[in-house]
Amino acid sequence: MSKKRILLVDDEKSFTNLLKLNLEDTGQYDVRVENWAEDALTAAREFKPDLILLDIIMPRLPGGNVAALIKEDAALQSTPIVFLTAAVRKHQVEENDGIICDHPCLAKPATVEMVIDMIDKHARK
Repeated sequence: MSKKRILLVDDEKSFTNLLKLNLEDTGQYDVRVENWAEDALTAAREFKPDLILLDIIMPRLPGGNVAALIKEDAALQSTPIVFLTAAVRKHQVEENDGIICDHPCLAKPATVEMVIDMIDKHARK
């Protein structure tokens, strides 16, 4: 079974490093981290992820704008994006059936198990 390719875009380096280690320790994922939102589109083009985990609140370029750029790119349009963010609370996500700005969303703090569940539900097969 091949590993799912996950692009993690978040400006919090300690968070991305820890989540990358935890996901890769399962043996099921190959994770690329991008800590600068403006580099996410290039990273997605190069890495060709099965899913993008994307923070909403980042300096210089918000995650919603990054998601729009990705969806405008013909080669990436079908790449699933899951917002993983502290911009919303768990109850807000639940009230919106797990969707924020037309994308599945997971509110921080989230456990590794919760992240894996979102990946399993939404990543390309």
